[in-house]
Amino acid sequence: MKFTTPHTNSFIVDQNSDEVRGSDSASDRVLLASVFMLMTFGVLAVYSSIAYFAEAHNTTATSLVLGHVVKLAIAFSVMIIFSKIDYHLLARFSKLGVLLSWLFLIIVTLYGTEVFGARRSLSLAGFSFQPSSLATVALLIHLSVMMVNKREYITDFKRAFLPALVWVGVTCFLIGLEDFSSAAVLLGLCLMMMFIGRMSVVQLGSLVVVGLIGATFLLSMSVERQSRISNYLSQVTSIESSEFVPGAGYQAQQAHIALAKGGFFGVGIGKSTQRDFLPAPYNDFIYAIIAEEYGLVGAVILLFLFIVILIRGVVFIARNAVDDLGTFIAMGCTLTLVLFGLVNAAVACGLFPVTGLPMPFISYGGTSMMFSGMMVGILLNISKQKSPEAADE
Repeated sequence: MKFTTPHTNSFIVDQNSDEVRGSDSASDRVLLASVFMLMTFGVLAVYSSIAYFAEAHNTTATSLVLGHVVKLAIAFSVMIIFSKIDYHLLARFSKLGVLLSWLFLIIVTLYGTEVFGARRSLSLAGFSFQPSSLATVALLIHLSVMMVNKREYITDFKRAFLPALVWVGVTCFLIGLEDFSSAAVLLGLCLMMMFIGRMSVVQLGSLVVVGLIGATFLLSMSVERQSRISNYLSQVTSIESSEFVPGAGYQAQQAHIALAKGGFFGVGIGKSTQRDFLPAPYNDFIYAIIAEEYGLVGAVILLFLFIVILIRGVVFIARNAVDDLGTFIAMGCTLTLVLFGLVNAAVACGLFPVTGLPMPFISYGGTSMMFSGMMVGILLNISKQKSPEAADE
């Protein structure tokens, strides 16, 4: 991939310089269409999978789906707003965003609302907020800023790698205190970003070691996390047993049944039976419900939409960005959206241990959807600012 270096020593591009900024054009319509199709897919999937949850909470599936549609509308509005905000302006406040997310993560660890044995969100006046979503977006943008500002000495351990290690390490550790899977995925995203930014492979290897040490410590703090890993190793990788087991093994077995029932074309929209057995079928295991109702065809189409987002974000938006900052931010946003979607699908297929990561624009939820819309909006803004070379193509 070819990176272009702007004619400035700062990551803040002079908005009055056409040579640096390039030309404005329309946002990436293919990306926008793919996200809209994911949202449509999500509404149908949530409506099919949330009936049992609605009954348990003395409400109706229709009311919950309407709430989901409202959240999608909010996410779409956030997407439009951020598509009109220059990403260089967001870069100015990335450090503040990370520091603010640290504060929220500490608060949620102490006073957060506990769901399924973990404190991941803060509830205030009926509004629920997950600080890990803010931390993910803010850290990836700030990491992009750091790699641009330190590109002349990017392999220097003290001036480049060590500061990045502090920002990444503290953020992932605070998230990992209550949400181990999100912390692990974020660390993987940061490693990919730093590799793309041409940091030393040896130094990145040391970050992997630090991550493994931290993961071991966090796993030792939670019996539930240890159970998920052991169940994955002993049960999920072998589904020959006819006995249902409790915990994560049971969840994986029910997901496998949903996948098997779906076959090639699925059982039909709204005809899922595994939604009554799977825990959180509207969120963690929504891909299993989609595979059951739409079959292999629907499941592949859904994954194809994420692949389209990957191609548009990397090959077209990041490659044609006006500067390195745009390239790095576009890579970070794209990889985050796609990796979260693929990990959610991999969990339903039994390839990964149960994680609890939502599928962007598909799973039922509010905070993750809003920040997914923010990342797409940032991608759309970057796509509007093309380099002079790309504009001439």
